[in-house]
Amino acid sequence: MDNKQGRGGGQRDASGKRKARDMGRKEWSRLHTDKRARNDKQAEKNRRKIENGEEVKAPVYATHFSQEDIDQEQRRPKKKVAVLLGYSGTGYKGMQLSETEKTIEGELFTAFVAAGAISKANAADPKKSSLVRCARTDKGVHAAGNIVSLKLIVEDEDIVQKINDKLSAQIRVWDILPTSKSFSSYQLCDSRVYEYLIPSHCFLPPHPSTYLGKKITEVAEKEGDLEAYRARQEEVAGFWDEVDEKHVKPILEGVPEDIRALVEKALYFDEDKGPKNEDEQQTEGAENKDEAAPAATETAPADAASEADEALRRQIIDVVKQVKAVYITAKRAYRIPESRRARIQAALDQYVGTKNFWNFTIQKMFKDPSAKRFIKSFKMHPEPIIINGTEWLSLKVHGQSFMMHQIRKMVAMAAMVVRCGSDPSRIAETYGPTKIAIPKAPGLGLLLERPVFEMYNKRQDTIGNGKQSIDFDRYNKEIDEFKQREIYDRIFREEEQLNAFSSFFNHIDHFPQEEFLYVTSGGIGAARPALAPGAAPQAAEAGEGKTDRKSQREALAEVEEESEDETLPNNGEEGG
Repeated sequence: MDNKQGRGGGQRDASGKRKARDMGRKEWSRLHTDKRARNDKQAEKNRRKIENGEEVKAPVYATHFSQEDIDQEQRRPKKKVAVLLGYSGTGYKGMQLSETEKTIEGELFTAFVAAGAISKANAADPKKSSLVRCARTDKGVHAAGNIVSLKLIVEDEDIVQKINDKLSAQIRVWDILPTSKSFSSYQLCDSRVYEYLIPSHCFLPPHPSTYLGKKITEVAEKEGDLEAYRARQEEVAGFWDEVDEKHVKPILEGVPEDIRALVEKALYFDEDKGPKNEDEQQTEGAENKDEAAPAATETAPADAASEADEALRRQIIDVVKQVKAVYITAKRAYRIPESRRARIQAALDQYVGTKNFWNFTIQKMFKDPSAKRFIKSFKMHPEPIIINGTEWLSLKVHGQSFMMHQIRKMVAMAAMVVRCGSDPSRIAETYGPTKIAIPKAPGLGLLLERPVFEMYNKRQDTIGNGKQSIDFDRYNKEIDEFKQREIYDRIFREEEQLNAFSSFFNHIDHFPQEEFLYVTSGGIGAARPALAPGAAPQAAEAGEGKTDRKSQREALAEVEEESEDETLPNNGEEGG
């Protein structure tokens, strides 16, 4: 392995330098960082750069004023407050401040300065205002309720309105509540509630032509589990056969046999590259790209310059598009039966309690105590909703804290178990020591509903110091309207345009290696590749022993097809 364990469970890179690692809430709270010394050190570093003629690039969120403006500004008292806010994460690189990227906190901090809630002297450095977030959210992830705590100038009665006037419509401040001087929105948060919206067609089985679709039945038969597997898939048995017979077959029968063969190869299988994704190219703008059916292009005659060859290629692409459109239409028309919803809930129930979620995040080892997290509940709303012809399900998880990507991986794992007809207890096996590749479901569907401050609120009631409790229910009307306009509508609209969920699961279904076969009847052992002669046993988990084999990390990158920045400091918390 490239990484070496350092003292205290930390890791060292190849050069022996200690690497930063994720920490749990308790460990983080025990650290006594000298913030003033840290800030002074950074200021001194910048000063030396300026003296040496080096350019010091200002953070994107910084507002700079002349020394004269700063000196002339009237000093006003600051108070420690909790800022309750909501936002749509579309177009933002997450919640957390970044010196180079557009983030929620960056825009919020700039609005505080513009509204006069932060002085000109502190307008370039959030640390001077003691800014702390309750919950960190990833790129594109939304929040109906979140909190930042900091010191603000809140003398103006209409300060909330002034701040909102400086923000985009995607970010709203619900209220600003005075707190005690020691208040930290991160440390005093008891738990968080997240919602995940997902189309019900994500729980349909893989198409029988896909790599995963074939392996499911092959492994079930091999393991003597075929009858039980069919019972778990009873309510979706024959779905794709019916779509192919009623809608795809007539399209293929309407074209010449030679073209039909090329179309089928483009749709389902390329001998050199493995199975094809039946609608992976149905993303925004794909209709205008020649590569919408890459296999069809590859199999067309070599002399692409001739008009006949070009016409043939176009005909193949047109037919491929027709078939892909049929599959998308069938998915959107799907309505999930109650028995299938019960299977989903049975899978979600496997997460409740204190579990070792090391397989559901990044950069954590099995023995890392901070990988153990407590899930209070994980419930699916009993009634699906229909939006523009597509059926959606709402999943809500309530937990003390979450690691990076944990919720998205939990949703993906539950969906894979249900759609592949696996026993729900398979999820419990992921808490063991074997490393498996669990992809993260699209961030599009994730939304932080609200953080919970139960103990803090009880203390305020006991003390009777006049401080308001933190309760998002007071703003339900405004929040519900905002959620519908800026979050739900965006999620539904983006999915209709991009087909992100279809693309995600189809990439998994067509990935031609063993990485995701842990959802078959073979269990986690089925996800281990066969070893090449003479290879060491541990080579299987390292992704070695097979020619041109992709590693687990490469497999996940390929099916997720995202370019999220995994390097932002976050203490390992998806929720902050």
